[in-house]
Amino acid sequence: MMSTGRSQVWRRRSGSTLWLRGGIIIFIIIFIWVQISFIDFGASVPPYPDYNDSQAAILSMVPVVLHKFLAPKPKNGTNLGLNGSYNNLGYFKATFNISDIKRSIAQYNLQQTVYNEDLFGPLQNDSIVIVIQIHDRITYLRHLIVSLAQARDISQALIVFSHDYYDEEINTLVQSVDFCKVIQIFYPFSIQTHPNEFPGEDPGDCPRDIKKDKALQLKCNNALYSDLYGHYREAKFTQTKHHWWWKVNRVFNQLDVTRNHSGLVLFLEEDHYVAEDFIHILRLMSKTCSDKICNILSLGTYLKTYNYYGDSKKVEITPWISSKHNMGMAFNRTTWNEVVKCAAFFCKYDDYNWDWSLQHISQNCLKQKLQAMVAKGPRVFHIGECGVHHKKDNCGSTAVISKVQQVLRSAKRYLFPEYLISSYAAILKKNKLRKGNGGWGDHRDHKLCMSMTIT
Repeated sequence: MMSTGRSQVWRRRSGSTLWLRGGIIIFIIIFIWVQISFIDFGASVPPYPDYNDSQAAILSMVPVVLHKFLAPKPKNGTNLGLNGSYNNLGYFKATFNISDIKRSIAQYNLQQTVYNEDLFGPLQNDSIVIVIQIHDRITYLRHLIVSLAQARDISQALIVFSHDYYDEEINTLVQSVDFCKVIQIFYPFSIQTHPNEFPGEDPGDCPRDIKKDKALQLKCNNALYSDLYGHYREAKFTQTKHHWWWKVNRVFNQLDVTRNHSGLVLFLEEDHYVAEDFIHILRLMSKTCSDKICNILSLGTYLKTYNYYGDSKKVEITPWISSKHNMGMAFNRTTWNEVVKCAAFFCKYDDYNWDWSLQHISQNCLKQKLQAMVAKGPRVFHIGECGVHHKKDNCGSTAVISKVQQVLRSAKRYLFPEYLISSYAAILKKNKLRKGNGGWGDHRDHKLCMSMTIT
């Protein structure tokens, strides 16, 4: 009997020990799971050993069927009838003269061809229109297209590729998109098509840093029109703002396919990257916040740290701030109709940035200031390391692309929430009326911008 009692006690202790061990193991698993849920993603990326940014590693995270968008295809230049040469990748790079380019972009803009409409049907009012502003950074564009191809419901969308640089390789890439409807538009007043005249660099224009008295003596074209800081215009900086204003006017008021569209229009750039649930989130945000409360939806963020475990379904309502909420932003025709009434506040504001100029409209012209709903778990990322404002030694680096891929892979289980939880941001201080950054003092820029305005 004594032996049986000891056995029963041992069994009870053994059972308790097993439960204790099991509890400890579960605690450790939960602790590790919570830790990996926190993802740090900075604007500048140090050499993290955990992220393999080799081409092979990046390709391994892309479905094989989409590799075609990442690999340049050799071109046969024998039938082009144009001057050109083979570059170091082995494909033919055609050289167009300005007349050829102007003729081609005029034809594109006139024809307004919607590719793949026969496959996916006409645009519906509840469909998302995605407008992508493109210059010449094709590597980033390739990865943006790959990310778009993986988005749920992308087949219902229309992508408007808006170019300010004519390039046959980019055209070939864009026209190879086969997962939704596509249209190309071309900004007709680019530096490429006006290299030696306004809005490009006219030889008779004043040098940027010349003093005004010297400019008047020299009698250069824009001597009277220096900016807030005494500098004269630089075409490479003014083009982005002109292009942005032109494309939005064209999408809402000129394109046959979108002229009567009343749904959301999402604005991206060639060096953005989207999460696979970005359309799903946009639709939830649109249902959650009416036009009377929020008139802009923002899918991107410049925060360095965020937690998809806690924030994937959270959105915040806050006054729209150009430096925080300009990435992956969407609005509809109702918002645009109010913005375009304030065209003079955009076109004559001495700032070469389109987003600061939009902020100027919000603060000084709109009856209802721009109010944004912002996704706390971002669905649009910035992958570009080089551009108008940033130059680095290695512009071909894919480190940021690799990191975004890893971020989205880790966050995958938290995507596609069934509902959103909204809150209002605490307003700590009133936004001050800001002085512009300059670069937009030339009256020719004001006139060009106003001439592109369609009300």
